[in-house]
Formats: sequence, structure tokens, C-alpha cells
Amino acid sequence: MKTIVFGGDGFCGWPTALHLSARGHEVVIVDNLSRRAIDAELGAESLTPISSIEERIAAWHEVSGRTIEFVDLDLAQDPEGLLALIARTAPDSMVHFAEQRAAPYSMKSAGHKRYTVDNNVNATHNLLAAVVESGLDVHLVHLGTMGVYGYGTAGMKIPEGYLDVQVTATEDAEGNPVDPYPIDQQILYPTNPGSIYHMTKVLDQHLFAFYAKNDRLRITDLHQGIIWGTNTAETKQDERLVNRFDYDGDYGTVLNRFLMQAAVGYPLTVHGTGGQTRAFIHIQDMVRCVEIALANPPEAGDRVKIFNQMTETHRVRDLAALICEITGATMELVPNPRQESPENELHVVNATFLDLGLQPTTLSEGLLLEVEETAKRYRERADLSRIPARSLWNRTTHEGVPPSLAGTEAGAAGPAAVPTAAGR
Repeated sequence: MKTIVFGGDGFCGWPTALHLSARGHEVVIVDNLSRRAIDAELGAESLTPISSIEERIAAWHEVSGRTIEFVDLDLAQDPEGLLALIARTAPDSMVHFAEQRAAPYSMKSAGHKRYTVDNNVNATHNLLAAVVESGLDVHLVHLGTMGVYGYGTAGMKIPEGYLDVQVTATEDAEGNPVDPYPIDQQILYPTNPGSIYHMTKVLDQHLFAFYAKNDRLRITDLHQGIIWGTNTAETKQDERLVNRFDYDGDYGTVLNRFLMQAAVGYPLTVHGTGGQTRAFIHIQDMVRCVEIALANPPEAGDRVKIFNQMTETHRVRDLAALICEITGATMELVPNPRQESPENELHVVNATFLDLGLQPTTLSEGLLLEVEETAKRYRERADLSRIPARSLWNRTTHEGVPPSLAGTEAGAAGPAAVPTAAGR
């Protein structure tokens, strides 16, 4: 299968590209390397040293004997180039990671909010429109987020994308009163995004639903939990293939952040009460899920396939306590920068991937210590001042506007002043 991985230089995209290549797929990586530019903006590099994309691809060829093509392209800003690429490569499938992926980053300032919306929504829509214009039959797999559902307590298991509802009809088609009778329907599960980033994923859902209905595009949307772990079987094979390890307050995912903090002797930063329950998935399972999704596409004319891509749920303070127990670290409760319920339950249906053969990698002391060892190995690269989360959900000032927007009114320069089309 020929597959384009958009955002293939990022935290999720790079290990996915290698995983698919290792299994015989012909892979093209498309990325404009903006995630690296955001590192420069934030002054917080990956804890692990990341080789250039050219060095990464050359190393993969040395290790595996397989070739990956790289194309520098901005999905959000170059729809003509995107269409030309799809026409030239004629892919069987595409994996879409090319969106700014951090909720805190999306809430830093008005400029970051505009950038996230402009980048993410335009990238997704340009991709859908290009597939239609190309006339090709391409299966699109998109990495979404469990965050579209929100983090309140639903009082039920959250289904995979769609909710069965029943409405009562009291009129016929002409508007005449009739005896009430029930009508069963299925709708997209009601969304409750908690950040601008999560809102863009909600907008993605509606774009997908329209194009699947109107243009018969084949689309799979993966509502993913929080990734933990850093490397996969492929990225471990050579130092030049190592994956990103984000630990800063904007891009670091909670469990990886805790493990890094334990490794450098920094108290584990638990926001609020730590009563937030989140869905998690190991990075090795993430790449397997993408492979499974690619192998099980919907038919043309079917509605969007939605999978809940997670393997387990945990309360944040329980994770912190576990890591303290096995590493000897300490825990510190800090103010929660987000607007969210201080405590919530989360029960999620994830039957589809299990039925398709996924054997989940669950939390274990060995794997936690493996991540901590990675953090210890590179701890001299850590900038401890970047650990605290400084993006505030209720910000009313323009503090935190990117340096490139300094001097503009409320970051009025807009998305052109902020790096675009970040890979995950």
C-alpha cells in the first residue's frame, strides 16, 4: 500500500511512518517541520536529541534497506501543491497528523488561538478538497482526540463516535397532529471541547461527515487518548531514529512529564486536585492502531468510521502516586491552569480495535521505568524552567504572544506569524 503520512516528522507521525515502512508499505512523509520551529519559539527542545529529517530518513534506509520519500509542504497554505502531490503519488491511503496538537499551546494567546484554528481546520479541509479534486479513491485516517467528548462525567460508557437517541414525533410530514410515536436515530456523540485545539478536532468531525456523505470519501477518525512512552520497536534501532520526548508545559503529555520530572528530581506537578481521569495509550499501540485502521477501511458511501483509540483510563493523582512509589519522587499540587471539572469519571468503549486484534500494552512498572531511564539519559538537556504550565485558559491579557507577534495589536498578525501545519 502506498501511504502518505502528513505530519510525519512529529511525535506520532515519525514512529507511524517507520512502523508502516517496516511492514512493507511505500511511505511518503509530508511535513513543513513547523514543530521544530515551535521548539525554537518556546525555547524548549525535545529532551531527546532529534536528528534532521534528512538524517532520520537516511538512517532508516541504512537500518532497514527501505526508502521513505520526504516532501516539504504546508497543507494549510499550499492547496495547489497538495493537489499536485496527491496526483503525482496516487496514494492508496493517507494518515493525517498535520495539525497543531497541544491544547495548552492553543490557549497561550489570541494569536495562538487563531493560528491553531487557521492551521488545523484549513489543513484538514484542504486535504479533503484535494482528494475530491484528484478523483482518486483514497482512504483517509485522521488522528483525532478523546478530548472532543469533554472531560465531564457522562454517567455512561462513551460510545465510539455515535450515540443512539430516540425522539418523539407528534406531526406527520404535512404538519398534521398524530398520535405520538418514537423514532430511533443515531447522531454524533455530543461534543464538549475544553480548548481551542479540541474545538478544531470537533470541526474536523463535521468536515469528515460532510465529505463522506457528499463526496463518498472513505474516512476513519481515531479518537485517541493521551500517549505515553517515547520509542517504538523501529525508533529504538538507531540513535538517529529516536522519537521526540516533550516535557514542557505546552507539549509534554502528563505521564511522560511525570516520568521526566522523576528522572531529574523535580516534584511531580499535579494540577488542582489531580482528580482528572484521562484515557491513555502506549505509543507502540498507537502505531499498531493506525495500521489496523488502514487495513480496515470503510466502503465508499459509508459514514465516517470512528474508533476510540485508547487502552485504559487513570486518575492523574493515582498516576503521580504510582510513579512516586516506584521512583522515590515527590508530588506537588499546583494551581490548575485549565477550566475543567476538578474531578471526573471516564468510561470509554474501545471494542473495535480489540475486536480487530489489538493486544493492549497496559501500564506496567517496567515500561514506566523504561521511559524514566530515557529521561535520565538525557536529563542534562532539560531546562527546568520550561516544566511549569504557563498557558492559562482564562487569560484576559496578551501575555504569552509569540515573539514574532510582539508589537502587534493582540497578536493581530495572525497565523502567518506563527509556524504552520505542525506535525504531531
